[in-house]
Amino acid sequence: MRALITGGAGFIGANLARTLLERGDEVVVFDSFGRRGTDRNLRWLREAHGKLRVVRGDLRDEKAVLRAVAGREAPAFDAVYHLAAQVAVTTSVENPRLDFDVNALGTFNLLEAVRLSGRRPAFIYASTNKVFGEMPDLRVREGRTRYALLNYRKGIPETYPLDLHSPYGCSKGAADQYVRDYQRTYGLPTAVFRQSCIYGNRQFGSEDQGWLAWITACALADRPLTIYGDGKQVRDVLYVDDLVAAYLACAERIGDCAGRIYNIGGGPAFTLSLLELIALLERRLGRPVKRRFAGWRIGDQRFFCCDIRKAESEFGWRPRVGVEEGVGRLVEWVGENLETILGKA
Repeated sequence: MRALITGGAGFIGANLARTLLERGDEVVVFDSFGRRGTDRNLRWLREAHGKLRVVRGDLRDEKAVLRAVAGREAPAFDAVYHLAAQVAVTTSVENPRLDFDVNALGTFNLLEAVRLSGRRPAFIYASTNKVFGEMPDLRVREGRTRYALLNYRKGIPETYPLDLHSPYGCSKGAADQYVRDYQRTYGLPTAVFRQSCIYGNRQFGSEDQGWLAWITACALADRPLTIYGDGKQVRDVLYVDDLVAAYLACAERIGDCAGRIYNIGGGPAFTLSLLELIALLERRLGRPVKRRFAGWRIGDQRFFCCDIRKAESEFGWRPRVGVEEGVGRLVEWVGENLETILGKA
C-alpha cells in the first residue's frame, strides 16, 4: 500500500505514519515542519526503517501540492490522509487569513491535485467538532467537577446541524464540506472525520491546542497553568492509537464509507473534564497542580461528546484505550519530552 499523509510529522500524522511503516506500507510525509516537535517526530519515524519519503512543502503552494500528488515522481497512492492544518482557535482569531489559506485553500489544493491525478485513492480528512459551534440547544447540568449532558445521551450525532463559529470553525467547516462534495461531484472516495479531543504520545501540546498534553506538562514541571472558563467543560477523549485504527479501518472499507461523515472520539464511556484531569494528575503526583482561572474563550463548548455508533456500524471501529490507561501513557511520554513541550528545547 502507498499512502500520502499531509501533516505527517505532526502528532497524529507521525503516529499514523509509524503504524503504516511498521506494517510494510510505503509512506510519503508532506509537511511544512513549522510546528514545534515535528523534527523530533521525523527522527522517530526514520527509526521505523520502513520505506519513508519526506516532502517539505506547504499546502498553500498549489504547484508543490500538485507535484507531490500528481507529479511524475509521485507514487500512485492508495490512500491520502489529510491531517495538515492550522489547529488553534486563538490563532484563527488573530490571523484569519492564515487560517483560511491553510485549512480551506490548502484542502482545496489537495483535493484538486487528487482529482487532476486521475487516480482514486481513499481520501480521509481530519475535521473537527468545532464545526458544530457553541451548540446552544444542549441542556447541561453543572456539577462539582463537570457539566453533565441531559439530552443527546449517546453523544452528538453526525446529523447535528453545523454552526460554524470562529474563523477556525469556518475554515475547517468549509474544507469539511468540500471533501464531502468532491465525492458527490467528482466521485472521489472521500470520508470526513469530525474529531473530538485526541491525545497521546508525540503530542507537543500548547496552551492553545492539545490541552491534555499541555496540562500534563505544566503539572509535571510544577508550573502554574491557566484554565479558561471554569474547568468543568467536558470532552470525550480518544487516545491516538485508537484514532489511527479508525483511519485504517475506514480506508480499508472506503467503498462503503465514501461520501460519509463520522463523529470520532472516545464516546460517552471516555469523557473527561479539565478539573478531572487535574485531579487525576494530582493523585499520580501526590501534590497539588498549580492553576489560575481566566474567562471563556471564543467558540468553547461546555460539553462535547461524539455519538460513535455510526463508525462502529459502518467500519467496525470502537475505542479501546480507557482514560486512566491513556493518561498514564501520556504522563510517561510527556515526562521524557518536557523541555520541548514547554518550549525550552
